[in-house]
Amino acid sequence: MKRLRSTMTAALALASVPAFAQHAGHIASPPNEKIDAAFDIVRTEVKSEGPDVVVRVQVRGKAGTIRPKPTGQFAGSAVYSYVWPTSLDSAGVGFESKQGILALAVTFHPDFDDAADGGANRHVWHPHWVVLVPDDACGKGSLKVKDIPAGTTPKVPATWPKVPLLIDSPTYPTTLATDTVEVRVPAPVIGATAGVKFDGVTSALKVNANLHAPLLCISNVFDVASGDLSLPGTIAR
Repeated sequence: MKRLRSTMTAALALASVPAFAQHAGHIASPPNEKIDAAFDIVRTEVKSEGPDVVVRVQVRGKAGTIRPKPTGQFAGSAVYSYVWPTSLDSAGVGFESKQGILALAVTFHPDFDDAADGGANRHVWHPHWVVLVPDDACGKGSLKVKDIPAGTTPKVPATWPKVPLLIDSPTYPTTLATDTVEVRVPAPVIGATAGVKFDGVTSALKVNANLHAPLLCISNVFDVASGDLSLPGTIAR
């Protein structure tokens, strides 16, 4: 995780302050008036609830109210996201092992669909698993969703949306209500929760205007729950 933290130093300098409380199951973060309220994280939580592992982020304002403006085309379009970076291995959700930082993300992008089996999802906030890796081609010290090089066929989940990225499009129940984003992940997907770490991030991503690798870069980090991407959260049981 040291590499991941170092790649986001510039953005963190603007967006983050130290979390004021870290407990089993959640990270509490101080409000920051410099951040848009819809992306200003105040609490990040992951806990086991019956058959699910429930992932939540609470923000200072109303969740999901700020969305990218449509551009009318895929190339150069934007993605807004609520993200939970984890210490889980990428193999756990159907990719090959040790591919990068496995993160759950709830995203909105009005210019394209990336649901499994050709479904439409550009009109709603929806969940993804993504694998994040550093790539200076996105800008010095930036991250991207890992590309799938042309001509290669890596292992991907059954709900992979057939785009050249390590991304999955599961249909987990996802809600945005008042100030909270919630995703209910079936517990068998996570498996044993002991030792699993997490953090919370709000960010924007951008599709390459030339549609070449890197295809999808993190272009802006709005907030980080821990303040330093140290993944201090542990899953409450």
